Amino acid sequence: MDKENIQQININNANYPKILKEISDPPENLYMKGKFDEQDKISIAIVGTRNYTSYGKQITEMLAGDLAEAGITIISGLAKGIDTFAHKSALEKSGRTIAVLGSAIDNQRIYPACNRRLAEKISQNGAVISEQTPGTQSKPYFFAQRNRIISGLSLGTLVIEAPEKSGALITAMQAIEQNREVFAVPGPINNKNSVGTNNLIKMGAKLVTCTNDILEELNLPLIQKQERKIKFESKEEEILFDILSQTPLHIDEITKKSKLNAGIVSPTLIILELRGLVKNTGGGYYIKL
Repeated sequence: MDKENIQQININNANYPKILKEISDPPENLYMKGKFDEQDKISIAIVGTRNYTSYGKQITEMLAGDLAEAGITIISGLAKGIDTFAHKSALEKSGRTIAVLGSAIDNQRIYPACNRRLAEKISQNGAVISEQTPGTQSKPYFFAQRNRIISGLSLGTLVIEAPEKSGALITAMQAIEQNREVFAVPGPINNKNSVGTNNLIKMGAKLVTCTNDILEELNLPLIQKQERKIKFESKEEEILFDILSQTPLHIDEITKKSKLNAGIVSPTLIILELRGLVKNTGGGYYIKL
């Protein structure tokens, strides 16, 4: 612990997070690289699948980046996929982020091993924590167990892309039990990664299509973004751009809503994509950037 600058924080210590003490089963001890900060009192957990799509990656980067710029600490689990993008996006915006590991946090035990360098960066701009004693061999149940800490440190948990059976949904259920907010990003009904998030919305989770949906629910200051002044090259470009949002829309639905000829819609969307105004998220689905 001394060699790797790992601190042990007991539940009775003054710097043990007060918000975590509120849950029914807070860990007796936390092991930490880095430090907690006053800012961490306003934190949002962002979790999701390891098997992400390009849509999930983009939405995570957008929401995590915006929240970090708004001064909100991003909490996640350092897993591959959505968790990784959430941490990286916060760091890229010079924001704070906390990684809650299901493994011990000494270098030889950090899991996944491919994120050891990321864990080091996080410890310099936030904290890497675990309830597992350094040197402890990981067990599969540790990872489900740590999810209560991810949600317990946060005012709310945002789920971005989660299949029907996903660890991210465990975190969401923990948040519900802890009387914390749950947010979910909707996705295409024919994509397995959207089953979990869409079901959460059915159950009453707050539907999120922009950062202000989260901030408004938590009574936090909204982000005021300057409206872009876009010069369209044609009326068709303007029509298609106005139809699109940050929720994926299939090209068939876009064509139907626009009442334009299918032969015009496809090349116009390609032009808009080349101009950086829209993005093809795969499978014929498009979103506005």
